[in-house]
Amino acid sequence: MTLTELRYIIALQETGHFGKAAEQCHVSQPTLSVAIKKLEDELEVCLFERNRGQVTTTPIGERIIAQARHVLEQAEHIRELAELGRDPLGSPLSLGAIHTVGPYLYPRTIPQIRELAPQMSLYIEENMTAVLRERLRSGKLDAIIIALPFNEPEVVTQPLYEEPFVVLLPSDHPLAAKPAIDHNDLTQQNVLLLGEGHCFRDQVLDACPGLRQHMAKSDRLLQSVVEGSSLETLKHMVASKLGISILPLSAAQIGTYGGGLLCTRPFAGTPPTRQIALAWRASFPRHQAIDVISRAVKQISAQLPATAA
Repeated sequence: MTLTELRYIIALQETGHFGKAAEQCHVSQPTLSVAIKKLEDELEVCLFERNRGQVTTTPIGERIIAQARHVLEQAEHIRELAELGRDPLGSPLSLGAIHTVGPYLYPRTIPQIRELAPQMSLYIEENMTAVLRERLRSGKLDAIIIALPFNEPEVVTQPLYEEPFVVLLPSDHPLAAKPAIDHNDLTQQNVLLLGEGHCFRDQVLDACPGLRQHMAKSDRLLQSVVEGSSLETLKHMVASKLGISILPLSAAQIGTYGGGLLCTRPFAGTPPTRQIALAWRASFPRHQAIDVISRAVKQISAQLPATAA
């Protein structure tokens, strides 16, 4: 049994296809197939059911692959310990962030990280929370920036900063005449939201329960509650006067539109907020690298504007 064979069975479970698994592992399909068959023969169990055009994992295969993931994580921990012994700030760091944070935080934070740790190269990506969670567990990412709450066994979270939500609307919209927007004002509007699967969508709906009820009625009354794929898409949709939207303050910069096309308004009373946090595996040994990311983000978040402009 080898670590390579364990990687092969994990890839096959994830893809459900020998060709795709081989491509993911950068080997030929016969090489992967022979290695998996060899492992099955050694263990004297069938890990996969092979049907025409479809591969499914057997019950015992599910348990073995779950253990294989744990073994590979521990093997990667050995490699990380060796890197730590060499230079905790001299090895690459893989950092992920949710879509509603990455585009607005990375450009400000990366120069700060380079200043604090000039020898530490970065791999960065943006994704949904569910994907980042899995990539963190598998060791493909070293740390992720997400919105709380975030609960995962054997993962440490550290709050970084809190930011309020604001309402984005066309400058000539009737609500633009108000200094602050009441939650009830939203129920009479076409509110543009991110699509299903984005945690910020859920945060907005949790913070504005009347909006959730409005959406339920919209389905019956054929009123419009439009969804976008990103916060930037929502901005463009508001600029096109398809409706209004709710954004985190860090994403609400509208100067690029010019000509007073858009404006933002705070919520009346105590505004809804979200808390952004850094998460990493408890077994990750490069604590100095995590501290660099944390310090950089906190320094940049302290410079975020108090109001959108």
